[in-house]
Amino acid sequence: MSDKVIPILDQRSGQALPKLPAQMLPPTGLLADALGRPLRDLRISVTDRCNFRCSYCMPKQVFDKHYEFLPHSDLLSFEEITRLARVFVAHGVQKLRLTGGEPLLRRHIEALIEMLSEIRTPEGLPLDLTLTTNGSLLARKAASLKAAGLQRVTVSLDGLDDAVFQRMNDVGFPVAEVLAGIEAAQAAGLGPIKVNMVVKRGVNDQEILPMARHFRGSGVTLRFIEYMDVGATNGWRMDEVLPSSEVLARLREEFDLLPLSASVAGETAERWSYVSENAGGQGEIGLISSVTQAFCGDCNRARLSTEGKLYTCLFAHRGHDLRALLRSGASEAELSGAIGLLWGGRADRYSQLRASGVSSLGDGERRVEMHYIGG
Repeated sequence: MSDKVIPILDQRSGQALPKLPAQMLPPTGLLADALGRPLRDLRISVTDRCNFRCSYCMPKQVFDKHYEFLPHSDLLSFEEITRLARVFVAHGVQKLRLTGGEPLLRRHIEALIEMLSEIRTPEGLPLDLTLTTNGSLLARKAASLKAAGLQRVTVSLDGLDDAVFQRMNDVGFPVAEVLAGIEAAQAAGLGPIKVNMVVKRGVNDQEILPMARHFRGSGVTLRFIEYMDVGATNGWRMDEVLPSSEVLARLREEFDLLPLSASVAGETAERWSYVSENAGGQGEIGLISSVTQAFCGDCNRARLSTEGKLYTCLFAHRGHDLRALLRSGASEAELSGAIGLLWGGRADRYSQLRASGVSSLGDGERRVEMHYIGG
């Protein structure tokens, strides 16, 4: 039988330098896109490598031992990441999230965290500095991450049953080690911790209630994420999406839940609180519904890929090469001008268009892979 070939789009080829504005104006911290959405959140991918092979992100049949990841020289250095981060903060970014791949695979990641933790907003305030991880290395690194200046972590965990979880991560990694990482992060003070569960109908949806029972009252916020059509390799089908409304219905069969208001503008999760006689409360859950309830309208997130391309949407098909600007000797004013021009022209709203049946991509163009720009 012939091998199955899944074509992917390689985003790593060279591109022209981003355009610069005719007049270089200083950043005001009030940068908005073409739809009036501010720039508040920058997600920085520090590596395209991961030690898991989750089917919804890095399926093993594509990302096998023959797959060529980026050479280290192509990655942004810590100094380059920090320089770009300062420019984004000047434009209004208040939150930095380190992603991957698996960000804890990047050597000396604590040094980058220490550099980023020193950045202040124009008002002199510290940034919200966080990191998303699969938890596999968290137990051994939690204390050093906190000491470097990381504030909190989000951990990806798709089930508590070992057979289900190992089938999801596709490398046989046990649940117990991820749970140990979460405990280590709590002990180190990397909270409040969030746990993200991607729900696929017929694959791990039986884990919804066990996960809720486990994390209720633990101080950890569990968030259920609809299986998304990110990239071109995960074989996404709508019939494998379990809508958040169904997740909520299952939860309400066992728990009393009350809706909460958003904690910050542009928040992706719909928040629900457990109702409890305990005055201290039992915590909350979140529902992230980018397939069935698009939240493009207030999306304030930009993404910086491993080797320095700016993506203005998780579902984008093309990035803008900021690394080329950096390494061609661009000044701070030129970097700021390029970023301002790119965000100012942003009109992305892929999920809204998907919901209306309209494609926002040109014929034959493929979306960027999640491991390349983070979630």
